[in-house]
Amino acid sequence: MLALLPPSEGKTAPPSGPGLELAALSLPALNDPRGVVLHALTQLCRTDPEGARGVLGLSPRQAAEVARNADLWAAPTAPAWQVYTGVLFAALGLADCDAETRTRLTQSTLVWSGLWGAVGLADPIPAYRLSGAVALPGPGRLASFWRGPLHEALAETVGDQLILDLRSTTYTASWAGPPDRTVRIRVIHKQGDRHTVASHFNKATKGRLLRALATASVDPATRDDVVDALNAVGFRAEPVAPSETSAGRGPQLVDVVVDEL
Repeated sequence: MLALLPPSEGKTAPPSGPGLELAALSLPALNDPRGVVLHALTQLCRTDPEGARGVLGLSPRQAAEVARNADLWAAPTAPAWQVYTGVLFAALGLADCDAETRTRLTQSTLVWSGLWGAVGLADPIPAYRLSGAVALPGPGRLASFWRGPLHEALAETVGDQLILDLRSTTYTASWAGPPDRTVRIRVIHKQGDRHTVASHFNKATKGRLLRALATASVDPATRDDVVDALNAVGFRAEPVAPSETSAGRGPQLVDVVVDEL
């Protein structure tokens, strides 16, 4: 199984560490387009900080984010799981899991990114600010820019593995995965008789369930396997029947129902 995660908007800048080396990142076929996006981002932030704030959707109080982007080549790096520090990654908790679980997660997870395309959890990266929804001068809209390179780079990596898609819609636009082998998780909030797509519970639940699957050392091959595995580790998982209009054209869906965080 290969798990796909969104990046976190919040990132922790490593206090020290080696400089950025694209050759040290997973999916080396992405290094040329990574260089294109990296050059466009650093140039924009270096030469036009005010314009960069507008492009990146940042407030005047976030000027430090622009300054950080301008100097990414010289910034210290750390494993991606230490740099991404949002709710999902906090719930995933690689810092306090056992060595076997951490290895299992770092070997079977990719994090989507507007800057890198996709990276492994152990890849050394600097802290940066660039949403996958941005249209960057030069590369243009990043979801479109990354579509071709990701398709080529992932062809061999994915193989016949099941894809467990935990990404947000911002990042599914750049690569969707083979429909017959992709299972997308929706977190559903149960409030009495009402079932709604969760927002508050979404990221934390996804981090916890991936951690639980890795700890249990399960490797599901089908959607039904995913449902069984999630129920076995304490979640309430339900397969979603495909509608007539979406059958065969989109990922298979599994709902994870929560009633509290």
